Amino acid sequence: MVLVLQGGLMDEELAGIDFQRFWKRLQQIGLNAYEARSYLVLIGHPRFKALELAARAHVPRQKIYEVLDSLVEKGFAQVVQEKTKLFSAVEPALAIPAYIGRKRQLLEQELTEQARMAEGLVEDLMAAYSEGRGGRGTLDFLRIVSDPDQTAAQYRRMLSEVEHEYLEFSRPPYAVDPFEEQLVKQARLRGVCCRLLLGAEPLDAEHRQRLEDYLAAGVEVRQADSLPMKLALFDGRQGLVALLDPVITRPRWTSVVFDHAGFGQAMKGLFEEYWQRARMLGQEA
Repeated sequence: MVLVLQGGLMDEELAGIDFQRFWKRLQQIGLNAYEARSYLVLIGHPRFKALELAARAHVPRQKIYEVLDSLVEKGFAQVVQEKTKLFSAVEPALAIPAYIGRKRQLLEQELTEQARMAEGLVEDLMAAYSEGRGGRGTLDFLRIVSDPDQTAAQYRRMLSEVEHEYLEFSRPPYAVDPFEEQLVKQARLRGVCCRLLLGAEPLDAEHRQRLEDYLAAGVEVRQADSLPMKLALFDGRQGLVALLDPVITRPRWTSVVFDHAGFGQAMKGLFEEYWQRARMLGQEA
């Protein structure tokens, strides 16, 4: 970076392109416009009095002390105490990584606290939600879910509660990859009958190894030439069906979450039909 100084002043006409580019990049990482301008001026000079810096960085005199205090707090400037208080820049190689590190730590702490609060909030709101819907529980009769994270949360919840049987048409892309989901193995340990029907997509070495682990745990797995949809069915009553959106050009799955004995029975009949026609893994099509 070259910031041209002329007679102790930063010549923005000469350094205009570089100055504007770095000024915007500093704002992108979290400095405001005044802070970014002041730091760039400090970089190009050993030290400044506050009001001198205000003139060179085009910061209003009444704002410069606030700006400098913020730069010191963020680790971009330091105070040099002589006869009068002077300010100098902290080396960018030290200031910027340390600043980003502190921001990351604060964000992680904030997210951890929000997650903790969210757990209690979900429980409280779900109780009110169930009461408001006549005590039907957490699932409606039918509900459309397009967000992959919400689909994954519904899948994991139902898989953790299944008591007797878990059936799945499994094909990518996955909201939750069944071969990465420990809840399937936990269901087998509870005595749940688990059957996975895979599409014809080839499996890589990692997925084949996980598949061997599932087979060893007692999960039944077959492979079909094609599958009409993605399906997860729990205890023959509740589950989700994921359908490929036929309208948009970019492939996207929309899930229908259901809790209905008749619909569940129909989905089980569909599963059994494909299961009977499917082949054991390793067999030729």
